[in-house]
Amino acid sequence: MLDQRFDPASAEQRIYERWEEAGCFRPSGDTSAEAYSIVIPPPNVTGVLHMGHALNNTLQDTLIRFERMRGKNVRWQPGTDHAGIATQMVVERQLAADGNESRASLGREKFVDRVWEWKEKSGGQIINQLKRLGASCDWDNERFTMDEGLSDAVKKVFVQLYEDGLIYRDKRLVNWDPHFQTAISDLEVENRDVKGHMWHFKYPLQDGETYTYVEKDEDGNITLEETRDYISIATTRPETMLGDGAVAVHPDDERYAPIVGKLCEIPVGPKEHRRLIPIITDDYPDPDFGSGAVKITGAHDENDYGVAQRNNIPMYRLMDVEARMRTDGPSYEESAAAAKEIAGGKSATTAEIDALNLVPEAYRGLDRYEARKRVVEDIDADGLMIEIEDKLITQPFGDRSGVVIEPMLTDQWFVNAEELAKPAIEAVRSGKTKFVPENWTKTYYNWMENIQPWCISRQLWWGHRIPVWYGPDGKPFVAVSREEAVEQAKSHYQQFYHDENVPDEIVEIVCAAYKSDPICLEQDEDVLDTWFSSALWPFSTQGWPEKTEDLKTFYPTSVLITAHDIIFFWVARMMMMGLKFMDEIPFHDVYIHALVLDEKGQKMSKSKGNAMDPLELVDEYGADALRFTFARQAAQGRNIRLSNQAVEGYRNFTTKLWNATRFAEMNQCEFGHNLQPGDLKLPLNRWIAAELAEAADAVTAALEAYKFNEAADALYQFIWNVLCDWYIELIKPVMNGEDEAAKAETRKTCGWVIDQTLKLLHPITPFVTEALWEQTEDDARKRPGFLMRQSWPDFKGAWADTDAEEELQWVLDTISEIRSTRSVLNVPAGSQIAASLIGASDKVKGWASENETAIKQMARLSAFAIADDKPAGAVTIASGDETIALEVEEFITPADEIARLDKEMAKLDKDITGTEKKLQNENFVSKAPPEIVEENRERVVEWKATLAKLASARDQLASIA
Repeated sequence: MLDQRFDPASAEQRIYERWEEAGCFRPSGDTSAEAYSIVIPPPNVTGVLHMGHALNNTLQDTLIRFERMRGKNVRWQPGTDHAGIATQMVVERQLAADGNESRASLGREKFVDRVWEWKEKSGGQIINQLKRLGASCDWDNERFTMDEGLSDAVKKVFVQLYEDGLIYRDKRLVNWDPHFQTAISDLEVENRDVKGHMWHFKYPLQDGETYTYVEKDEDGNITLEETRDYISIATTRPETMLGDGAVAVHPDDERYAPIVGKLCEIPVGPKEHRRLIPIITDDYPDPDFGSGAVKITGAHDENDYGVAQRNNIPMYRLMDVEARMRTDGPSYEESAAAAKEIAGGKSATTAEIDALNLVPEAYRGLDRYEARKRVVEDIDADGLMIEIEDKLITQPFGDRSGVVIEPMLTDQWFVNAEELAKPAIEAVRSGKTKFVPENWTKTYYNWMENIQPWCISRQLWWGHRIPVWYGPDGKPFVAVSREEAVEQAKSHYQQFYHDENVPDEIVEIVCAAYKSDPICLEQDEDVLDTWFSSALWPFSTQGWPEKTEDLKTFYPTSVLITAHDIIFFWVARMMMMGLKFMDEIPFHDVYIHALVLDEKGQKMSKSKGNAMDPLELVDEYGADALRFTFARQAAQGRNIRLSNQAVEGYRNFTTKLWNATRFAEMNQCEFGHNLQPGDLKLPLNRWIAAELAEAADAVTAALEAYKFNEAADALYQFIWNVLCDWYIELIKPVMNGEDEAAKAETRKTCGWVIDQTLKLLHPITPFVTEALWEQTEDDARKRPGFLMRQSWPDFKGAWADTDAEEELQWVLDTISEIRSTRSVLNVPAGSQIAASLIGASDKVKGWASENETAIKQMARLSAFAIADDKPAGAVTIASGDETIALEVEEFITPADEIARLDKEMAKLDKDITGTEKKLQNENFVSKAPPEIVEENRERVVEWKATLAKLASARDQLASIA
């Protein structure tokens, strides 16, 4: 017997535990069935469930449950990412809180042990939270990016890419986090607008040389002409001037044509050793921004780095790993002299240039901001300051550390992403992998076709340590294990041991290494970027590099569901790695889900106070309500607006189904049996079966096309409008009648329809449907196992019934038109009015006779008769070829209702005019979010339809007033 209501708090955990205990989430193992697999975007092991996770996993689970019910051999691969920086930060904070210990005081080995200890005790909280959402992952195969097998895969991939010449070590510009003292990816950088300054300085020309500086207006008229012995430069980071390698101007900028190729002086540092740098041309400077001249500091600015590379400008590093001005290397005097020789054409290696320290002694060891202050003061004291401009500047911040990121030239390991990207681009162009919505393909191409080398090394302790060992002479040995590196070293150093031409000092070093089997090999201190291991996720989780049965079965995966912001950082890299190591795409489709915004359409954030916790909504309304809210709003290309009211509304939706099922049970409807089209005689029952089949087709087609909102909408319309509002009400006269055969057929039909409805709804709202399935079981008919293991309804058009659909559609239209007219005319709800059917065909008269009782009850009529003429005091409704007359005069005062309608129509007309005017405003249409524009257009259409209905009603009232 069904409970009076569904209580998510008590039912959801119990149901989920039963599913898990029964192994419902494992693949079926049926090798004859089509395989279907999805890999979960592995959340950080430090993570907690947020709205993006909740949406993403709801959509994945919907597809997984749908395909499982369709009989496929399904695996939803779960797991977590080790999250290098995030996890290291959590444990370091814990160490400090526990006893003021630090990572450094523990040492690498003990610190890593502590991280594993934390992971086992506290990591992976989000997994339990996903279970609360109903995620039916194959938890028996849960993986972690640093599991032993996945770590083996990482090492093998690194070694193979190195041997193929696709991994290399280089000194390049990276995002440097001074707090964590590591390179970080672009995804871990947040660009924020902050109050700052733009300092304008004079860079004096060599030996006091002058030129005529001229500015002109658009018509070519001279607006400024003066003699200058300097070039004006503006910067937001004066401390980086010490590392300038050139000043660049645009080749078409006539103002500086006289001094291109000449030298200017960096206006800071000891005057006797100030460096001269060339004035060059490059397309990068914007002649219309500032002075049109920019300083080029290749070691400390991303754009400058590109200019320096193109123009062979030396790049001088100024800061250490803490973003303090360097203290190492030769004196400033020596470094400046060496830089002068390099500028004069002397060749120098990257290492030799990097070894120079062009920070004057007065600034060495200073924090970058203190150095900035001192540099500005010193330039101003020399009279070379032009102005200080207050302005908002965009600065990069580490998303974890919160400190300003420093672009810095460092030695790192890189992947030749450009080469790996080629087959990944072709896979999408050829249609082997498709993006949904399709417009995200452009984003993918844009990133992939302009791809830069991928920096894969991180200066952390937590992560996959780079499988490279160095000999005493710096020779790298790349291998999957130290043992293999040792064998490589033996082979390498043996040639030195027997080579008489090798210098004695080298022999001494390498022979000691060779004789000691070389114990002196030192592993690279860095670890790999976490995206490196997650790029292997679709195949490493299935046992690669071993040729496992899981790998054969579940790779490539069927679809990837993820957010747009990691198309490059994860999706593209999985494409590259899958094609490289599996020679096959990792997924056929990539579904990019929308953002979850607040009810006003604003991005959620804690600082705004509009962030919503999905688990709080689950506690309040149940997981099903939240899941259905996501699905109903998950239209392709349209962001989701979430509110408590929306979630509450969909809880009411599941409650309505619950109550309908209770009604069916109390009326002895029969669950747990099959029906065939020939079993049904009553048009009412044939109609609901046809409506069910049509809804099933719509849901199936929508889910196959990743149109989750259309699937949810089809279910909502069928369950709320067709099943609950119409069918349940229409069968009440049958249940209360005397025709036992009709009752028996209706009981079977109603129970069967609810059974099929539960199956259709289950992928989106698994808990309430499983509870209804479970509680409608009785001793006479045992359920054949869990609902989630039942077959998906596929009626193949067998239930189509044109005659029944036509008849019931007429009944529904008739009731709806009468209800609507009563409402518009303000007829009291409890009043029983008489109605007549005029000019009806014999067929319609038959329908009216067969359904008279239901029409009278649902339209609140005292009579529903066949008539030839319109009764006095009646209003009419056109319904097809016939007319319905409603005798309303005794229940209303026509003059009063006309006045009311006039007022309502005036308001509607004003709303329509105002909104149409707004839609004709190009500024509104171009700047407002597309969904807001569409919402306004829909309102106008609805208002016009209502206005027409009110106008018709007014005319009717006028005829009887």
